[in-house]
Amino acid sequence: MNGKETFMIETLTRELIVRLMEDRSLSLREAMDTIYNSNTYKALNNLKTGLYFQSSTYVYDVLEQELGI
Repeated sequence: MNGKETFMIETLTRELIVRLMEDRSLSLREAMDTIYNSNTYKALNNLKTGLYFQSSTYVYDVLEQELGI
């Protein structure tokens, strides 16, 4: 993983955390736990999936499906 890919993953992760906090009224800790323990986050870090290259809205939709929201 190069610096550009790492930056993209970190940026998406931050955006997902903020959306969880806003949409589900989670604390920062709860939102971080939700993201970092999700299969979506694992897929985001697997460059073969290409998920890191998608929009934050798309990745958030994937996360919502996983969480059954």
